[in-house]
Amino acid sequence: MDREYKRDKRSPVPKNEAVSKIMSHIKGTNTKPEILLRKTLFNNGIRGYRVNYSKLSGKPDIVFTRKKVAIFVNGCYWHGCNVCGWKAPKHNREYWVTKINKTRKRDEDKKEKLEELGYSVIVVWEHELKKDVTSVIDKIIGELE
Repeated sequence: MDREYKRDKRSPVPKNEAVSKIMSHIKGTNTKPEILLRKTLFNNGIRGYRVNYSKLSGKPDIVFTRKKVAIFVNGCYWHGCNVCGWKAPKHNREYWVTKINKTRKRDEDKKEKLEELGYSVIVVWEHELKKDVTSVIDKIIGELE
């Protein structure tokens, strides 16, 4: 079933309808990297976490409330990963540079607010999960101990 896309006036007018359709179907939660991390945590016997916990600032992707550990799973493109060398699209470059810079600032603000509340914040990048999910799990286990 194909859902109808309605513009919200925040994003630029796309050059073609195919791009617009693709962009409108990009999810914000339950992404492949998030699901991979949660499945790996579960398979390693690590349970007791909340998903997309809205009671905390920034709505972290995974939260261990008792241990005060918050985990954000960042997509390399959407959060402007420095390791992967984020490059703005050629079309409407100014919009995309501004958007990614705002995202980076928002990510930093969320991290600071959670740390002020006594949370340890782990940022997991998409490329880290693709490269070696075991080392990511080890890092999380280390923080939970």
